[in-house]
Amino acid sequence: MSEDKIKSCRRCHQIFDCNVNDIANCQCTEVTLSSEAKQFLQKTMWGCLCKKCLADFNYLTDLARNLHFPAKDETLTEGLHYYKENNCIVFTELYHLLRGSCCHNNCRHCVYGFKKG
Repeated sequence: MSEDKIKSCRRCHQIFDCNVNDIANCQCTEVTLSSEAKQFLQKTMWGCLCKKCLADFNYLTDLARNLHFPAKDETLTEGLHYYKENNCIVFTELYHLLRGSCCHNNCRHCVYGFKKG
């Protein structure tokens, strides 16, 4: 018999049912992940995610497919790689994904799921 478990998505904090004992009937199987999204998620610290966040990772990895990490400050695009907030530059999830690894600095939009204790 399968047992549902109520979880909070580590990325968006949405509550969802995780059917870990019957994965074929879990909400996560409603999203078909691309091979790029699967490969990326294996490198992260997210664990179990809601179906909306899984779909978001499909979108991000698809978007990143034809983009490169901006090697110079002049190639950063506002709204794509960063946005401004109170005279500060805040890097987006896409920027961090294109970077290729987690810097472990507790970034606001860490796409790798790193959060300091």
